[in-house]
Amino acid sequence: MQTGRLEQARLHAVAARDARLPDISPRLALVTYGALAMTASGEKEADDMYARAESHPEASGFPFELARVRLARGVRLRHTQGPKAAWPVLTGAAESFERLGASGWAGRARAELRACGAPARASLPSLTALTWQERRIAELAATGLTNKEIGERTHLSPRTVSSHLYRVFPKLGITSRAALRDALARARDT
Repeated sequence: MQTGRLEQARLHAVAARDARLPDISPRLALVTYGALAMTASGEKEADDMYARAESHPEASGFPFELARVRLARGVRLRHTQGPKAAWPVLTGAAESFERLGASGWAGRARAELRACGAPARASLPSLTALTWQERRIAELAATGLTNKEIGERTHLSPRTVSSHLYRVFPKLGITSRAALRDALARARDT
């Protein structure tokens, strides 16, 4: 489809359906219904096939394929129904790609979100971006301890603690100490 050969893509999707690939495995069902949706000529068929792909009982077991289907659905929604309809679908796809570490695909989803009017956004926060010392200090700060109290526990000066927190905030996508606890919880979930 990206090469402009929509008719050929449609023939492949229909052949997959006719060969009963969706009956072979849940992954093939997700991919086949997604391909049928992407190549559909009418909105009703596209909506039906996207719904069928996304509602498959085992779709969540294939997060990459599901995110690709959602990205394609979001693109189609942006073109047919506008940015407001596409926004939540594209956001979910981008977040899934980021959690999976598929940065190229996440970038594509973020580009579509920018086309919807979203500002450029950094990737989801991750604890792996923090050094062990930064993580330790961030977790202590999240409990409400002052820099002096953290310094006493870690045998660092309050100024060094402040320096570590200064580097932690952008890595977690926050600007204040008050947001630290929630940011750490979100990062643990990714």
